Amino acid sequence: MANYKTCEKCSAPLHDDDIAIFRKLVFRGAESFSCIDCLAESFGCTREAVEKLISYYRESGKCTLFR
Repeated sequence: MANYKTCEKCSAPLHDDDIAIFRKLVFRGAESFSCIDCLAESFGCTREAVEKLISYYRESGKCTLFR
């Protein structure tokens, strides 16, 4: 069953940006997700780096996940 409400690793509540960036970076068809903090940890980067990517994709207007 799809879990769109909580992070699969830490159980934090998920928001639209958490789901969108997970789908963009990990797997477009994902049905369970990590929050931005856990995603950053798994990629070995900071939360700020992931947030910059989110801003980039949103401002570019080319990715339908961030509209």
